[in-house]
Amino acid sequence: MRPALSHTDSASSTNKAAHAAFVPIGMVTVLLGPLLPMLSARWSLNYGQAGTLFTAQFLGAAIGTGFSGPIVSRWGYRFAIIAGLFAMVIGVGSLPFSSRFPGLICIFSYGIGLGLSIPAANLLVAAMNADRRSAALSLLNFSWSVGAVACPFIVAAAAKVDQIRLFLVALAGFLLLVLLAIASLQSFVEPAVEPILERKDERPNALLAHGSWRSLFILAALFFLYVGAENAFGGWIASYAKALGSSSPTLSVMTPSFFYAALMVGRWSTTLVLKKTGEITTARAGLLLAFLGMAGLIFSRALPPVLSSVSVAGFGLAAVYPITISRLAYEFGPATSRLGSVMFTMANLGGSFLPWAVGFSSHEFNNLGVGLTVPLAATGLMLLLFHLYARNLSPASA
Repeated sequence: MRPALSHTDSASSTNKAAHAAFVPIGMVTVLLGPLLPMLSARWSLNYGQAGTLFTAQFLGAAIGTGFSGPIVSRWGYRFAIIAGLFAMVIGVGSLPFSSRFPGLICIFSYGIGLGLSIPAANLLVAAMNADRRSAALSLLNFSWSVGAVACPFIVAAAAKVDQIRLFLVALAGFLLLVLLAIASLQSFVEPAVEPILERKDERPNALLAHGSWRSLFILAALFFLYVGAENAFGGWIASYAKALGSSSPTLSVMTPSFFYAALMVGRWSTTLVLKKTGEITTARAGLLLAFLGMAGLIFSRALPPVLSSVSVAGFGLAAVYPITISRLAYEFGPATSRLGSVMFTMANLGGSFLPWAVGFSSHEFNNLGVGLTVPLAATGLMLLLFHLYARNLSPASA
């Protein structure tokens, strides 16, 4: 008979399960960016119409996020992650066989899956690593970045040999394998979750733990702006590189990989930086760097400076999202699982609106560079919000 696993072993297995899920989740999250030039050509889309594909993905994600909290509260983190992976299998697997409007439904479907699984996995890891949340969340999002980096390279390779359909079917199969592995994991730990339903005598202020309404509003705005800016920038850079008239279409499709590779390296290095520097200081420095990188892209007229600019922007953004999630858990304690649904919904609304705004403004001005001022402005606003947030904190907690 096999010996029973210790709590430490079970916790390690649970963390590994979350990391395993986040690799294909990273691929699905960024999939639309490298596919966008091909889908736009196949479905005859202008910039404004192409922007609605992002809206479909992130509206689906917002709906999935809305269900994620109640599902976690009733059935646990694992069920929410598995349900999300299943919705991605359906959406990604059906996309290569779809025309424009069914394709929107496929994108909406895998968006729902992202909304179900991403909050559940993030909050699971935050709960399992209460003494080192930012570092643990940075490592989790590092795994997300592995998938995000690989995706444009694989899409470019598949497009070169005209095998995009095979790639999407294979990605759906990969998601299914991860789903089955997590479902069969016997050592999965389910951390305690605060029930989603309030008592009748419970006041709204009880949700705030030791946080404040001001912090709540600032963090909600940061979730909205960060996910919106990352996806508006990362989702459109392949189209921007192609619009420059690059002599290498394959390299243009791979441009997002440089952005997500910089995110990946940045998230790994964040675990080291946070040992010596406070969270807020790290986030503010990163946002300043990201702002400079995005501005550099807008003024780039050739592929080499584009690649440099997107790499700088990705490295700058790397620490911001894990730190924002960590601050949510720090501020609101046991209520995080309940407020998390609201925050991740705000994040997905940002992901729905800002990439669409890039497409709309690009179409209106017939210039994608003008549209990319949207994530630039969002990054500047996040820098201001972190400054306001820091004023509420003691020096030790900043």
